[in-house]
Amino acid sequence: MVVQVFSCPYMSFRSLALAPMFFALANLCLAQQPPALDRLNIDRARQMLRDARDELRKHYYDPKFHGIDLEARYKEADAQIASAKSLAQCFGGVAGFLDGLNDSHTFFRPPQRPLRVDYGFRVQMFGDKPLISLVRPGSDAESKLRPGDEVLLWNGFSVKRDVLWKLNYFFNQIAPLNVSKLTVRNPDGEVREVEVRAAVHQLKRRLDISGTNGDDIWDLIREDENFDHYVRQRYTESEGAMIWKMPEFDLTDEEVDRLFAVARKHPALILDLRGNPGGLILTLERMVGNVFDHDVKIADRIGRKTLKPQLAKTRGADAFNGRLYVLIDSASASAAELFARVVQLEKRGTVIGDVSSGSVMESRLYPESQGVDIKIFYEFSVTDADLIMKDGKSLEHTGVTPDEVVVPAPADVTQGRDPALARAAQLAGVKLTPEAAGKMFPYEWMKL
Repeated sequence: MVVQVFSCPYMSFRSLALAPMFFALANLCLAQQPPALDRLNIDRARQMLRDARDELRKHYYDPKFHGIDLEARYKEADAQIASAKSLAQCFGGVAGFLDGLNDSHTFFRPPQRPLRVDYGFRVQMFGDKPLISLVRPGSDAESKLRPGDEVLLWNGFSVKRDVLWKLNYFFNQIAPLNVSKLTVRNPDGEVREVEVRAAVHQLKRRLDISGTNGDDIWDLIREDENFDHYVRQRYTESEGAMIWKMPEFDLTDEEVDRLFAVARKHPALILDLRGNPGGLILTLERMVGNVFDHDVKIADRIGRKTLKPQLAKTRGADAFNGRLYVLIDSASASAAELFARVVQLEKRGTVIGDVSSGSVMESRLYPESQGVDIKIFYEFSVTDADLIMKDGKSLEHTGVTPDEVVVPAPADVTQGRDPALARAAQLAGVKLTPEAAGKMFPYEWMKL
């Protein structure tokens, strides 16, 4: 089997009303990359839109779609795609159709692009400020940006907490750009405009994943193994606490139990869930079961039919019974938020850091493909349940407010200080300065 990937970027955003943001982003795409459109690609995009509608009809947890006229939206998106001038607008119709539900876990994952783009910088919310959080050494960004710079405009768009994830989705997954234009303000108040050139690596347009001819399948396997290295679990031990950096919820029961066996050697555990996007429900349940001496209901699941609540079975005598401190930030999402909120509601520990993402639903992935000998692959994430916590509330669009709000100032980000981890260590009885905390788990950039 051969996988074919598209060479033009794709587009998202709640834009079936063709909002100015939609057109502006499409124009950015078209200005930096020439359009590549023919009837075949229009037909492919229209089939993807039909697939999106069908998956929603079959699986979306709310059969009334929050009062949206799904068929009317479908027809509007289909007309948009049929008259599109670029693949960016074609795929924008598909992604915008789903985005109209305003659901963090219902979205379009388009076909893989034949290129890898790295901007050399990351933007993250710290409280209400969008800051440059990381800059890749050796990149064009290194000479133009510093961690702690506040991003006032990103390619002409004002960056707010409720918009940043859309900009990240567009610029990183849907339509990467060769050049990013930013207006930034450094911690001293100086405002400047910069253009940052991305590192672009061209990939194959077609991959042979049959395993019978060529090395493409093995290259993909090696790439997946390399990725596993960057999302590995890391921890340190001191006399007073285990400090565990958990990048995602993607562990087997045995792996979770092994890490908590280390934690049980210490009177306190600091669990760092900052930047953790969530992951597997089973991992969440095992994590919760490892910090309670009794079974715990995580949340009620609300779907099209009656669903069993999400429960965590205690590990009993093998559960960690020491003091628990959980770190979260604006990039903590989904299972990370659920874990933190359960700890709060059950009064099991202290949550420290920044207000979390507010991206908490239960979903499944539905893969799709087109073609026979040459295939293109894409998929849809569709929410199949809302999650209602013990207090009767959902975390979607709300997030978790920490027991102690500790948000790094721009100068802290510039200097690499981590006051949130230092505060958790202080509560745990461990001596750790913000400077030392900032060096504990250094960020590792993936190889280009």
